[in-house]
Amino acid sequence: MFKIVKSTEEGTLEELDLRHLSKGCWIDIVDPSPEELYEIMKVTGIREDFLQPALDDDEKSRIELEDDQMLIITDIPILRANNDYETIPLAIIATENYTVTLCLEPNRVTADFGEHNARTFSTYKRTRFIFQILYKSATLYLRYIRTMVKRTDELEKHLRQSQENKDLFALLDMQNSMTYFSTSLRSDSIVMERLMRVRTSTQAKQIIKVYEEDEDLLEDAIIEYKQALEMVEMTSHILNNIIEVSASLISNNLNQVMKLLASLTIILAIPTLISGLWGMNVPVPFAENPMGFFMVLSGAITLAFLAAILLYKKNML
Repeated sequence: MFKIVKSTEEGTLEELDLRHLSKGCWIDIVDPSPEELYEIMKVTGIREDFLQPALDDDEKSRIELEDDQMLIITDIPILRANNDYETIPLAIIATENYTVTLCLEPNRVTADFGEHNARTFSTYKRTRFIFQILYKSATLYLRYIRTMVKRTDELEKHLRQSQENKDLFALLDMQNSMTYFSTSLRSDSIVMERLMRVRTSTQAKQIIKVYEEDEDLLEDAIIEYKQALEMVEMTSHILNNIIEVSASLISNNLNQVMKLLASLTIILAIPTLISGLWGMNVPVPFAENPMGFFMVLSGAITLAFLAAILLYKKNML
């Protein structure tokens, strides 16, 4: 599936097809079939090894310059239906005439560039448009991270009241999401730094032209990526601490319960031992005494009470 749009002078988007491509258009490809990829490659002249990498979930972020084409692969955040966060690769291909984005599934990064905000970007200005896509990805990371931070605070409050398995599993899922974000943001930051270096190279200038306002946008995107990485590392550290403290609290609570049960067992064992020893004697001691049973019972209760006081002083109760 793909769509082809082009900015107009009126600030709107004009939809095109492969038979009527024109300079300055944007081709947005999502989960394409092999036939669609071949058709696009044939019409646009884009290298096959530039189109294939983004179809691999494990593809690493990088920049490649070949002939008159530039490939930027960056990881973008994805929110799943079960509130889990992951990252998937997004390929941005810049040629002399076109800008192409390629992703395995629909995403909020490219979906945010549409008719509703067509005046804020221009497909003609390829360099600025590419930097706007990268900046959008960085801001989306920050938005998701802030959401996860709020969710972490809520889970921490719940865990202070009761350690429930669902809260611990939610923290574990959050920690996994942070791991995905941390790995992807590190790679993306390296790509952004390299993009800053190669933007003025002779080969890059043949593909994209960087103006002063474009450099400001690129610098803003780099700052956003760095801020997102710092927030991820801080939140991951907090999550680790919460999980470790929760595990310690659960272990401590279990120890308290086991200590209480052991103390009760000791207290109840004293009357049981006395009654057992008394009943095994033949004849039974105090059998002729009408108060014999109450005497033995009182002695057992007294000893159990003394044992309870001793255990209490030892902080066992």
